[in-house]
Amino acid sequence: MAEVVANTGVTKESGYLYYLGKDGNVWRSQMARAGKGGGNAEHVADAGVTRESGFLYFIDKGGNVARSPMARGRK
Repeated sequence: MAEVVANTGVTKESGYLYYLGKDGNVWRSQMARAGKGGGNAEHVADAGVTRESGFLYFIDKGGNVARSPMARGRK
């Protein structure tokens, strides 16, 4: 269902949230835990992705940027 948009090959570490930033590159932030705050965004990889409306962009298990159509209007 999802299609790979850019092959980045990022290796994911536990305790971090990986996402596609507004600049089209892969970023990661430390997850908030009890008593500790999250944040501290770090640039991980250059992807150069331009977003299209109607799609959800995410980092898949292989560390690549993927997208899938947003589910809208279902009953």
